[in-house]
Amino acid sequence: MNENILTYDLMKNVYEKKSYKFFDDGKYNLNIFGVRTANKVADMFDDWIGVCYKDNSDNKVAKTFRATTDAGTYWLKNPENKKGTALLVPNQYIGAYKLGMHRGQYRALVQDKAVKVYRDSNKNTILDYDECSIEEGIFGINIHRSNPLTYSKNVYKWSAGCQVFQDIVEYDLFIHLCRKAKQIYGNSFTYTLFTEEDFNEL
Repeated sequence: MNENILTYDLMKNVYEKKSYKFFDDGKYNLNIFGVRTANKVADMFDDWIGVCYKDNSDNKVAKTFRATTDAGTYWLKNPENKKGTALLVPNQYIGAYKLGMHRGQYRALVQDKAVKVYRDSNKNTILDYDECSIEEGIFGINIHRSNPLTYSKNVYKWSAGCQVFQDIVEYDLFIHLCRKAKQIYGNSFTYTLFTEEDFNEL
């Protein structure tokens, strides 16, 4: 998927197509989203995290950042949970995130309300989205960075189910936007995870 197609208007269209809430009122009212590509081989930053909003001049802005919406190979092979490694289920999670500290170490969007995850339990490097394995709860599925100094080539240990940015510069920009939004709307953020297939008919 070419990230250049993910414009403000296109994203608003796909939100509405899925009957999801799109925040279109006010400045820096962030629509934070992920796009999971069709590739089921783990350990690649081959997905996108993006944000749509209106700036101080009411310009429509859409930014996309290379990321992973899946767990890396290390945690797929060594799940922390006996049911299997968590993979976030595509859905809209209203107010499920807030600015906080990822594992007490640095600023991130941390899970504050329940989300749904698949449990991948077969310990291989292929991502399995089995609907029979879905469970709902607070699992620490955060939105955070990988390498603190530069970009990361592979996911490996950076994600055990979290939504993870590849590049620290892009991540810092994202957190800056979240801080601006928090000052206006409070410490509550909605995250919407799409799949590549959601864009096929647009």
